[in-house]
Amino acid sequence: MSFDFEHPPCDPVPALQTWLEEAWSNANVPNPNAMTLCTLATDGAPSARIVLLKDLDARGAVFFTNQQSAKAGDLAADPRVALVLHWDNMGRQVRIEGSVSRTTDEESDAYFASRHPMSRLGAWASEQSKPCTDRAELLSKLEAARERCGNPDDPSRPPHWGGYRVSLDSIEFWQEGEHRLHDRVRYERLSEGWGAQRLMP
Repeated sequence: MSFDFEHPPCDPVPALQTWLEEAWSNANVPNPNAMTLCTLATDGAPSARIVLLKDLDARGAVFFTNQQSAKAGDLAADPRVALVLHWDNMGRQVRIEGSVSRTTDEESDAYFASRHPMSRLGAWASEQSKPCTDRAELLSKLEAARERCGNPDDPSRPPHWGGYRVSLDSIEFWQEGEHRLHDRVRYERLSEGWGAQRLMP
């Protein structure tokens, strides 16, 4: 076990990065960076979907998306979010709570450039979360995006597409235990450093 629940480390971020690395190295864990993102709609209703964690450091957890999507509208109205990473085959889960801020243009450009050219064209074609008549309409928009791009083999980043960084206000580590006696430690960010508390399963 890479996390000592009896003697939690002072800083949870390196421990979380280690868990991520271990999930990536485990062939039985599909999409180890898949995480549930929960937002609050303008009417206060919760809304959840899966996004991909693309970076994690002391500044926060980063994902990228269309910034005109339904989730982006939620984030504009209320930046508070919750994230869950769940690695079922490893019996582990991490919960993160914090507030979002946008990544820099340079960060968004760098990640966008790493995507497959067709995925980049797709970001131009899709009006994410908007109604769509059928797949033919989507493919038509993809072809139109290809024709609009000066270089379809190297599309630039759309101005409405970019990243969000979720601050690490709280982090909870969960490890499956025998007879459902799971191990849990929750961290809360303080004015200086972190506070840690063990929780009942």
